[in-house]
Amino acid sequence: MNRILLKSRTLSVSINRKPKIIYEFVLNLDNLPRWAKMFCRSIKLLNREWIAKTPQGQAKVRITERNDLGILDHYVKLLSSPDDEVFVPMRVVQNGDGSEVIFTVFQLVGMSEEKYAEDIRMVEQDLQNLNNIVEESIPNNNDNDKKANR
Repeated sequence: MNRILLKSRTLSVSINRKPKIIYEFVLNLDNLPRWAKMFCRSIKLLNREWIAKTPQGQAKVRITERNDLGILDHYVKLLSSPDDEVFVPMRVVQNGDGSEVIFTVFQLVGMSEEKYAEDIRMVEQDLQNLNNIVEESIPNNNDNDKKANR
């Protein structure tokens, strides 16, 4: 049996917030269009399924069930080709007093080098969006603790 090993690139961004804060923000798929702007134009819950508008058309999006490990894997299936589901691994882990968000991009079968490079650039932008949104709009739990101790 021949097995295919996809080319991959793992990207990360350091965010000055606790992992639980980032985890909860990303786990809520309502937030997907806020940070993953290059991928998701909008998203809505229809019949217990998340349907996103993407540049490639409508897609069903699933995310790994709530867990204590920081696993935020996404599964994306374009409605125009429901037999193909794309696995998108994502993790949030402790990095000092903050977090590291780790995201792996695979070069899918038949994907050109140019398209793969474009996908990497888009994910880099989305991770930077995530960083900006979380750091600018969500206080760190430690910030609240410090204010309470003054």
